[in-house]
Amino acid sequence: THANLGDDIIYSGTVAAATEGRHLGLPAIAVSLVNEGRFHYETAAQVARCLLENPHTLTLGPRSILNVNVPDVPWEELAGFCITRLGHRERAEGVVPVTCPRGKERYWIGAAGRGGDAGPGTDFYAISQKCVSITPVHTDMTRHAALPELKSWLEGLDGVEVVDQ
Repeated sequence: THANLGDDIIYSGTVAAATEGRHLGLPAIAVSLVNEGRFHYETAAQVARCLLENPHTLTLGPRSILNVNVPDVPWEELAGFCITRLGHRERAEGVVPVTCPRGKERYWIGAAGRGGDAGPGTDFYAISQKCVSITPVHTDMTRHAALPELKSWLEGLDGVEVVDQ
């Protein structure tokens, strides 16, 4: 699998699958190996099993899942499990134009950006310290704090009525 650190969760099929499970009323965990070419899938499997076999109940609330990222190291090298928040990536590299073997121009999407907000407490930082990153994610992406300012902004438009629901 591919890492689902920071903004990656917006595009992640793994997180989407866990979200669908949550919509079905099931507890859901998205587990990803931060694959660095060593392919320690057994570590990710052991982490998943450890979490799933926890005898204690975890109630995250509606529309919430766990996003788990596992460093690409043997189990014995894990430094521990860290409760984290999502970090943020820097801008991705630009699109790379290439010519295919048939002579047509094609474009490769550039590599993902490095962690821009990657300090202590973030998922990026936990992985850099060989820790399993566990982030509770709420799938309501509404920016609730911005709603009053948005309303004021819209009310400033001539001929527009803002209707409260």
